[in-house]
Amino acid sequence: MGVDLGEIIQKKKLSLDELSGRILAIDAYNALYQFLAVIRGEKGEPLMDKQRRITSHLSGLFYRTINLLEKGIKVVYVFDGEPPELKEAEIERRKAIRKEAIIKYEEAIRFGRLEEARKYAQMTSQLKDAMVKDAKRLLDYMGIAWVQAPSEGEAQASYMAEKGYVWAVVSQDHDSLLFGAPKLVRNLTISGRRKLPGKDEYVEIEPEIIDLNQVLTNLGITREQLIDIGILVGTDFNPDGFKGIGPVKALKFIKNYGKLENIPELKDELKSIDYKSIREIFLKPKVTDSFKLRWEEMNVEAIVDFLCHERDFSETRVRTALSRIEAIKKKESESLERWFS
Repeated sequence: MGVDLGEIIQKKKLSLDELSGRILAIDAYNALYQFLAVIRGEKGEPLMDKQRRITSHLSGLFYRTINLLEKGIKVVYVFDGEPPELKEAEIERRKAIRKEAIIKYEEAIRFGRLEEARKYAQMTSQLKDAMVKDAKRLLDYMGIAWVQAPSEGEAQASYMAEKGYVWAVVSQDHDSLLFGAPKLVRNLTISGRRKLPGKDEYVEIEPEIIDLNQVLTNLGITREQLIDIGILVGTDFNPDGFKGIGPVKALKFIKNYGKLENIPELKDELKSIDYKSIREIFLKPKVTDSFKLRWEEMNVEAIVDFLCHERDFSETRVRTALSRIEAIKKKESESLERWFS
């Protein structure tokens, strides 16, 4: 789910060209779930190989990463580890939503309601351990750095941004801001033309950047207070939030009372939520410095063998995408040679 603070967060549009030369930490699970939801067939079915293994996530990971590399953007994918105990309720909620969506999807298919089927199909996505393993394998072949977080991927990515390992965090959720990411880039892995659910209309989704210090300054609050606003709205660790409270009302409460404990209207509700532990997760998350960011040369034949021979991707398309990166490297090499000569 992630915390939704969109109504009160100032954001700025940016192009991929503006990110050239930057190192970005991508919340891997967030990106892979987006690929699983968006990359689907006419009836909402995910892409599969001949053995009916899902490949939507690999398709998104490969082609989107190629696009970013082509723009001169260096990426590192950060994978989730063991979730905090307080996330159990959110995990169970997602399972229930997925189970209900599967029933509604099958019913829509049975009655030929394809638009409805596609909508519910997106909600059935499930990222399994084998799929994560395949994603890491592909990244290794592509020479792309990835980091295994001890707990929340967004927390680790935010820590890496805060310490200067990377320039910004990439995620659709605003949680990274609560974890202390100085900069958050959204819509990077799903930018492009997208169809509006239930409508015959399309919108252009563009990347946008959010600066944490600017947000805090504009709102006149501290990061600790932003965390309290998130708790009021609802986070992965208290998914229901507080009834009737959205971002605007939550901001007003915190501006008036300073922190959660001081809000008189919520004293009874606060007794039923471990808000102090939730604060602690955001302020002192489990992170690690035990990683090395290494980017290697692409193993073209290993990529082709894995995607095309094992997972039935089009070899022509894969090699064409890889050739774009090779052409850039060749051009850079020639420019360097001319400079020295």
